[in-house]
Amino acid sequence: MAPGPSDLSRLVDPESVAIIGASDRPGSLGARTVANLLDHSDFTGRPYLVSRTKKTIHGLPCHTSVLELPETPEVALLVVPAAQALTVLNECAEKGVRFAIVFTSGFGEMGEEGKRAEAEMARIGREAGMRIYGPNSPGLCNLNKRIGFMFSPSFHLDQRPGPIGLATQGGGIGRCFLQAMERGVGVGLWASTGNEVDLTVADFVRYYADADDISVIATTMEGIKNGPAFADAALYAAERGKPVIALKVGRSDYGARAVASHTGSLSGAAEVNSAVFRQVGIVEVDDMDELIDTAALFTRKRPTGREKVAVYGFSGGGCAMTADAIGSAGLELAEFSEKTLTRLGETLPDYAAVANPVDATSDILSRPEIGHESLRAVADDPDVGVVLYPFPCDYEELTGQIGASIAAVQGETETPILTVWMSDRLGAGYTELVEGGLVPVRSVRNGTKALQRWIERGRWNLDTGWRPIGTAAPGGEEPGGEESGGERVTHTEPEAKELLARHGVAVPGSGVARTADEAVAVAERVGYPVVLKVVSALITHKTDVGGVAVGLADAGQVRAGLERIRESVTAARPDVAFDGVLVEAMAPAGIDVLVGVSRDPVFGPVMTFGLGGVLVELFQDVARRLLPLTPEQARALVEEPRCAALLRGVRGGAASDVDALVDLLVGVSRFVEVNGGAVEELELNPVRVLPAGQGVVALDAVLVTSGPLEGAK
Repeated sequence: MAPGPSDLSRLVDPESVAIIGASDRPGSLGARTVANLLDHSDFTGRPYLVSRTKKTIHGLPCHTSVLELPETPEVALLVVPAAQALTVLNECAEKGVRFAIVFTSGFGEMGEEGKRAEAEMARIGREAGMRIYGPNSPGLCNLNKRIGFMFSPSFHLDQRPGPIGLATQGGGIGRCFLQAMERGVGVGLWASTGNEVDLTVADFVRYYADADDISVIATTMEGIKNGPAFADAALYAAERGKPVIALKVGRSDYGARAVASHTGSLSGAAEVNSAVFRQVGIVEVDDMDELIDTAALFTRKRPTGREKVAVYGFSGGGCAMTADAIGSAGLELAEFSEKTLTRLGETLPDYAAVANPVDATSDILSRPEIGHESLRAVADDPDVGVVLYPFPCDYEELTGQIGASIAAVQGETETPILTVWMSDRLGAGYTELVEGGLVPVRSVRNGTKALQRWIERGRWNLDTGWRPIGTAAPGGEEPGGEESGGERVTHTEPEAKELLARHGVAVPGSGVARTADEAVAVAERVGYPVVLKVVSALITHKTDVGGVAVGLADAGQVRAGLERIRESVTAARPDVAFDGVLVEAMAPAGIDVLVGVSRDPVFGPVMTFGLGGVLVELFQDVARRLLPLTPEQARALVEEPRCAALLRGVRGGAASDVDALVDLLVGVSRFVEVNGGAVEELELNPVRVLPAGQGVVALDAVLVTSGPLEGAK
């Protein structure tokens, strides 16, 4: 059976390739593409060259069109001007080409006209069943098979194979990662997807998840075309035991504007991106050094999340500095067993520091055998999960001997030894570490950052079976939850609460009243004291217009409160008709929290949780999750912000009903999921969390929709 359109195996290792726009003009993109494939690759398939001006190139015959080729190539490389790209793509579609790699730039990154051309590209590919890679891309390279489909002049230089699958949108950033080969980082396959008119980073994350020669996935992204699909791909990789390490560019306003001019991508809100990454197990990093160092560390060993750190070195100052960094990063130093301390005491000089951190002293420079034995003792200690080894300076052949000794120890133990080469002089020791596969980092900060990311990922728990709204598990039903695109409607508070109550969201006993008599009747039914709130879809901040009266204890106060609200609202908003008040039972004392849902343009519905009332704006202490929520994820959401300590009870205070709060979050999530893309915005602020066993109550609700709701009247 032929592979399906989502299978990229024939793209990265095809049996036949056509270069359209082949050239022999020195320095041209067409000539470099030909040279990379024919001179610098181990490509064993059938190459075809298409040129309108040449009869032969590199001793191979040239054809004037892809339509004239003697067979249909599996992959076509388009090295043609932007004005010709659509014509050539149509010819590829007519020929039945399965994959087209479009190097050409000048499309979506150039504005609306370019975006229309990209839409036409997508249509051509979709109707023909042809997958399109690019445009505005330098190509891809399969380094584990030494195949290069790219025009880069550095392809023949940057060829260190390895277990990392790299997916980037930008070419220069990807090349930067590739050139970390100088410190021993090996990349198995690099895909630089450009403007992503069809194939995206998410497609390659999913491919790497199934690739036998890839164990770690690294990516840099400027924008995310389909947030749920990307999150789903990351979960798919996690289910197969492959961590994803990501650098998201465009997190500031400046960066977001640069992204828009570069690839035309939607950057997305940084806070939401980071929250979703944490939720699906993506290890987010802040710069290229972190991306390289962290990805390389994951190739060494999978973390459990329980690792403690040992610091070992030959400089007391370097060890102390490293121990400080360990503490600042929130990591924990291991405590050596008596057996380890005895081995160290018997091996190292009397003046060495044998407790963690271990200063083996400069004696190991002249006696590398004691360095080998003592380092092995540290790595063998049962409490040690990783060893951090700082090199503050280079001593030429002496540090070369130490580097070789460390590499030898690493070959004898499964405990990762992370070396930190701090000197600007890259001497023999550095070379020994690189060739020994230890991938030295260049600063103590970088080393501790990589360890921090590594250990945190080990603590992450995969929620098997969970998928974001808008995706389906592989082989499942078609994705749902698309945006409705209808007119935005703001519901009144009683309408919103009635809809939410049907999904298990607790709301106060209430009723709507237009007259004083009706208000008193509702108050006597729900029980005093009560609160009155103006009912209007046009007024969301009720207190700003005097639209709230609280603590009303009898019929007289209810009548007076209703009249006061009528007068205040009419004076403040004469353009709004007075439609009555919502009469609700006053909730008991408790802790007020906020529960909100907004529709992120990249990922879809996202829930925000934090302190309620004005405190959420003052402290910005919130946590976020991509919907839907499982009960376990809802509980983790509640426990993430600092205000969670208040819910647990502080200084003898009673614990709050967290179980009921979790149920409310799941109910809100269910409401959003059932109604697909209709829910644009939902805010419950405040939600009153009562003492343990007494429940929760949503005291206010704002709901904005853009389509019909299930069960709405």
